[in-house]
Amino acid sequence: MKTVQLLLTENVDNLGIVGDVVKVKPGYARNFLLPRGMATDPTPGNIERLAERRRQVEEEMRKLRQAQELMVGKLEGYELTLQRSANDQGVLFGSVSQHDIAEAMRADGFEIEDRFVRIGHQIKRLDSYNVPIVIAQDLKTEIKVWVVSDKPAEHLEAEEEEAEAAEADETAELE
Repeated sequence: MKTVQLLLTENVDNLGIVGDVVKVKPGYARNFLLPRGMATDPTPGNIERLAERRRQVEEEMRKLRQAQELMVGKLEGYELTLQRSANDQGVLFGSVSQHDIAEAMRADGFEIEDRFVRIGHQIKRLDSYNVPIVIAQDLKTEIKVWVVSDKPAEHLEAEEEEAEAAEADETAELE
């Protein structure tokens, strides 16, 4: 299996950070990294030129990591309530996506990206859900998301009473 060595000039997800010398397949280098200016030849001059930039990036990543660890600590025991329209059986008209959850968390002051919210598939029922938040492989937590009806509680109780009254009327008519 043929690979080429390149020096990264930008951070590349799942590959490395600035200044890393990486081995990649020739097609990935030719079609993605090189045209976008994310990599160059790993000559000693280029490695030395990127050494300072690498130190800056490592410092930025260290600060980001500290902020993420703090955020995971704050998320312990965090609960989020989302109101949605639903039918009488509790099935939503629409759904709740990871983007909806991330948006609500950003509104509460958490700097969270959509990809950190791991729900697997969209939520389609009124209920409470334990939603994993995965910031990094070793930075994980769970939050509780309550998906509740947007109808006021009194309105729901009135509907239930009407339904029970209608059932009682039907039963009386049958007897």
